[in-house]
Amino acid sequence: MNTEPLRFDTKIAVLLREDLEPWQRLNVTAFLVSGLGTASPEVIGEPYEDADAVPYLPMFRQPVLVFEGTKETLKAAHGRALSRALPRAVFTSDLFATGNDRDNRAAVRAVPTDGLDLVGLAVYGPKNVVDKVLKGARMHP
Repeated sequence: MNTEPLRFDTKIAVLLREDLEPWQRLNVTAFLVSGLGTASPEVIGEPYEDADAVPYLPMFRQPVLVFEGTKETLKAAHGRALSRALPRAVFTSDLFATGNDRDNRAAVRAVPTDGLDLVGLAVYGPKNVVDKVLKGARMHP
């Protein structure tokens, strides 16, 4: 059995707008990361099982790092994520007023890319690329 710590050359990161309420931060983070596993299945690890052989769902195979920044930091990070074609998920302020997936998608679809009022962004990719995308952001306290 290998006991060496696992090192990853990739990074999963969430960037949240700094003015969100605590419940919004949690909600936005949960929604954002849910999309990454579908687009990049390699980020999902093996299923879990406890000592009594009760099975549990698989989760990400690596940590999710959460950052925060200003509205401008988020907009710049979004532009860099697009230019580098990273797998990404967005959460806009409009989504706080919707109550289902269909309305969420319609709310995003109704706004041009440059006009999105982003409150959250999730990205996945090579560490150095994700670090460049997140330039100006700080670790969430």
